Amino acid sequence: MLELTDGRILGFPADRFKLLRNATDEQLAEVRLRLNGFALRWETLDEDITVPGVVAGDFELTLGA
Repeated sequence: MLELTDGRILGFPADRFKLLRNATDEQLAEVRLRLNGFALRWETLDEDITVPGVVAGDFELTLGA
């Protein structure tokens, strides 16, 4: 879940990203904000996702992929 500065709360499916798909709940919880809140970073998974990309629905994998 992401809480944006305008108060919106967005959820996004981790399984729509190749490197997050098989991550454990513990690994997913290790997310950190980077670049002044512009990006999400999972260091142990070596994954970065931009917040604007999540807001726009830009996911790597389609549903059921």
